[in-house]
Amino acid sequence: MSFLYKKLLREVLFQFDPETVHDAMLRSVRSLQNVSAAGRVIELLARAGDFPVTAAGIAFKNPIGLAAGFDKNCEAPRILAKLGFGFLELGTITLRPQTGNPRPRLFRAREHKGIINRMGFNNAGAYEAARRLQRLLPAGVPVGLNIGKNADCPLDDAPRNYLETLKTLYPFGDYFTLNISSPNTLQLRELHRKERLARLVEPALDFINGSAAKKPLFIKIAPDLEHAELKEVAETALKYSLGIIATNTTVKRDHLPEVWRSCEGGLSGLPLRDLSNETLKKLAGLTAGRVPVMGVGGVFDGASAIEKFRLGADLVQVYSGLIYEGPLLVKNILNYMKKTGFSPAKTGEYA
Repeated sequence: MSFLYKKLLREVLFQFDPETVHDAMLRSVRSLQNVSAAGRVIELLARAGDFPVTAAGIAFKNPIGLAAGFDKNCEAPRILAKLGFGFLELGTITLRPQTGNPRPRLFRAREHKGIINRMGFNNAGAYEAARRLQRLLPAGVPVGLNIGKNADCPLDDAPRNYLETLKTLYPFGDYFTLNISSPNTLQLRELHRKERLARLVEPALDFINGSAAKKPLFIKIAPDLEHAELKEVAETALKYSLGIIATNTTVKRDHLPEVWRSCEGGLSGLPLRDLSNETLKKLAGLTAGRVPVMGVGGVFDGASAIEKFRLGADLVQVYSGLIYEGPLLVKNILNYMKKTGFSPAKTGEYA
């Protein structure tokens, strides 16, 4: 089936605008969500056996998850879970609805298996997301919710903006991610700075610690940080017991030809792999296994997933790999892990 996707279906889909194709595919899978027979068939095709792990106090049937960005509006968690994922991360969700940046805003660097996006957190807002999640959950796997700042929210007001979104979505997520690293919202990456990051996470953690159910909080970081900046992020994560997702997209174009260097936005996919892995390795060294870490960026097969685990990831997420490799990517990764005898299982209990 992967061969048919890459040789036939992908060739057809890649003739059209990437965002149009993405929206059409999401509508298609969403329509299958309430067709039980379709769900059973998809689950059967994507089934690869379990690789149970526990991280951040959450039990996962396997450590391969869907990265944020694919289902921004929490429309299709039930059917996406059938593709073999051990968990899903939905969003990015902002407090208020926003249309994002002008189109076109999604591009394929096809020869290099890369994707450039400047979407700008286009989504229906936290209240609509909560309404959908109330109807569509449980999905059968843990669900993380990725939260971002509204574009018109001043940076100084970001802590309240994130907090209100967290409060709205809190009943529905198994964990939450504060997205501070998209390059497509003005000044957002300033939130990596130690003082700003502390101001951001403290109200969120106060709310979580005062709740009956205490749920893990992650931050999603950029791959473009200098070592001193990464060290500050690691120190903050250790101080507040935050999980870390490494990494978001990059603004660098080192491995792409000149034609792509003037294309604004965040680059993901295969060209991100080395930079993301370098950040993951440094981060793992700085945190020494004391906080949960997810690796994401350039995972296209079993070997690249295993590389993330060996560099220090407890869990691995995919997104661009699905676009290029097809809907059985998770199955192929898990089968490779089984074939090679690799096991990422950890206790996942962090100090």
